[in-house]
Amino acid sequence: MSWERTIGRVSFINCEPLFHGLDESWNVLPAPPSWLTGHLIRRDCIMAPIPAADYAKYSDDLVLIPDLAISSRGEVGSVLLFGSVNIESMSSIALPSDSASSVALLQYLISQNGLSPKFVEMGPDLQGMLNECDGCLLIGDRALEGARAHPELVKMDLGLEWNKVSGHPMVFGVFAARKDSDMALVKSAYQALISRLESFELENSVRNEVIQVSSEKSSQSVSRLERYFGEVINRMNSGDMDGLKLFLKTACNMENQIVMAWD
Repeated sequence: MSWERTIGRVSFINCEPLFHGLDESWNVLPAPPSWLTGHLIRRDCIMAPIPAADYAKYSDDLVLIPDLAISSRGEVGSVLLFGSVNIESMSSIALPSDSASSVALLQYLISQNGLSPKFVEMGPDLQGMLNECDGCLLIGDRALEGARAHPELVKMDLGLEWNKVSGHPMVFGVFAARKDSDMALVKSAYQALISRLESFELENSVRNEVIQVSSEKSSQSVSRLERYFGEVINRMNSGDMDGLKLFLKTACNMENQIVMAWD
């Protein structure tokens, strides 16, 4: 199937409300967040959710899709700093190799607290990271599982901390397309995803299906995922956009204005 009929998706359950039951005429390309940026740039897909920090890096080449995001308006539950000591005592923090926004956000929050630990990029494995460093950042399903298995090690929920510091929601992932894409095709992909999101939001049967499928994929309990799909949010509103603009300016040093694919 051609790249113009392919939509990238984060290979975590945080995108399940958008992709569960997607029309089979679309091909889905699952990958870690930062990998999706490369796929989008290389024209492996017409549209994809990418780290907001990567949008800042490639904003000359990309446009943002309205309404869709991976965000939180408080606790996100799946972007967590773990450690066996308090944050103030961490001399080193392991950073995962599969996310850009969470890394930029953590570095920003740590600097705002006047701390300067050593940051070390590693593969995203809780025990392996903590064997080498005092703290570690995990995202997505690995963060959910780490919090379930070792709740005593959770030292910071980055969505909640950003909200406390900024007073705004945190947009971790944005949906983007290349500026030179055929926008009619991009809109077709958008319509396919937004229709699934609307079903998730309005139909209890669809929401329950998404939670059940996500439980099977992640080994998280249904009760935990009922909460989680209120923590992670896929519909972006004006408040989320304000938070995104602030994050891009303060944590990513982005000078360009955000360019939307359409109004």
